[in-house]
Amino acid sequence: MKERPAELRERIDPGVCGLDTVVTAATEDSRHATFEFETGCEIIVGFERQIGEISPVDAIQTLSPEENPVLALARELLQTTGCCEACVVPVGTVKGMYVVANLALARDVSLTLSDEKSPAR
Repeated sequence: MKERPAELRERIDPGVCGLDTVVTAATEDSRHATFEFETGCEIIVGFERQIGEISPVDAIQTLSPEENPVLALARELLQTTGCCEACVVPVGTVKGMYVVANLALARDVSLTLSDEKSPAR
């Protein structure tokens, strides 16, 4: 029995750069994921191009002790372009892949930053 295709769209607000990104993760077999990006960030456009070269990504294989190939691509790209290595778009991309592969629940995530004068909510 063939599994039905799954698709997830996620809107990622990366913070201070203001370059919101929409990532669509899709799979036809609940294992191998492909991605599409809608963004104004040229670095993420390059990230999309690089992921396209290794897609479809085997979501189960990324759980191995080896470095996740999606995050490895992102780390190298962010380091070599001078962008902040803590960009949340690559992590959001992996989260979407895990959801469409039924390896994670489709729940929103959040990151709240604060300093000593204004506690996190």
